[in-house]
Amino acid sequence: MNLTRLLIPLGAALLLGACAKKEEVTLETATATLGEFSETVTATGTVESVTQVDVGTQVTGIIDKLYADYNSIVKQGELIAEIEKTVLMSDYQSAEANVKSAELTYNYNLTNFNRDKQLHDRQLISDYEFETSKKELEVSKTAYDKAKADRVRAAKNLNYAEIYSPIDGIVISREVEVGQTVVSSMNVANLYTIADLDNMRVIGDVDEADIGRVKVGQEVTFSVDAYPDELFHGNVTQVRLNPTTESNVVTYEVVVDAANPDHKLIPGLTANLTIYVMKADNVILVPNSAFTFEPEGREAPAAPGDGRRTIWVVEGDSLVATTVTIGDTNGIKTEIKSGIQAGDKVATGYGTKAEAQAASEGERSPFAPQPPHGKKK
Repeated sequence: MNLTRLLIPLGAALLLGACAKKEEVTLETATATLGEFSETVTATGTVESVTQVDVGTQVTGIIDKLYADYNSIVKQGELIAEIEKTVLMSDYQSAEANVKSAELTYNYNLTNFNRDKQLHDRQLISDYEFETSKKELEVSKTAYDKAKADRVRAAKNLNYAEIYSPIDGIVISREVEVGQTVVSSMNVANLYTIADLDNMRVIGDVDEADIGRVKVGQEVTFSVDAYPDELFHGNVTQVRLNPTTESNVVTYEVVVDAANPDHKLIPGLTANLTIYVMKADNVILVPNSAFTFEPEGREAPAAPGDGRRTIWVVEGDSLVATTVTIGDTNGIKTEIKSGIQAGDKVATGYGTKAEAQAASEGERSPFAPQPPHGKKK
């Protein structure tokens, strides 16, 4: 017997149903349709920029000039602030002088060492005198190297007096005023916060019950209160495994990247996320009730495994047991990969004529006025 061609006359199927329920029944059917198929997970999160840099200074001094303010658009390498350079320039000049002095001392001791070495080789001076000359050379060489290192540090500090933007972006925070003294200690003194608003991300909190279905690459749509009528699009780029527990509710952070060419998204906005954990377009769909339907008094043959199921297809006056290959389901409808075509009718259950008539007329609210003939005395 061919599994896909098990036929039951439609009249017999209805008669069996009527006998079992002792009332006239109708066969409920649904049409296999082409459509969009999706399942979503919702979450809330906070918008932030992908790249955000705190710009500071590594030297102590007085703010002399500020070239950027809140909302200023800056380019990488652009001068945005200066620290008063008088003290730093003095330090550099002092370091330069120390280098010259140490170089003279080193060259003098080198000349003495070379002369004493020749005399020592000819045994004209004692070992003590030669070793003293050698020691003085080594000490002066060390002092010369230290002076050069100090000059490099002084030059660096002088360069640090000019602060440049490390990235292309927008100034979202300015922490100092002209004339203010910034002190560099263990931590770099912060002057600006610059963010790249072209590329934003949302850090969403997903419930533990849903996190297992969220994967990198899934499509995401989200809205923010600042633009309630606009929908933004992004993709999951990271699922963080570190849990957060608050009021006995466990959530996991999911990172969603989104382009922001219009700069409508700004740091700190609250986003309402819809994550498409499963999505397909132009697929054949049937209601899940088609997989539980069985003609009264009959049992469909067992379908093979590997994602294959048996459903009953209406062909003319007959019900045909048909094996189909199924895909994903959202709990209401299931994707059919093969076995039937769009437009085929499948059996989903039995109903009475009264139920069918009510379905065709539409459900009437119990609070709506009833027609006169609907009352019984």
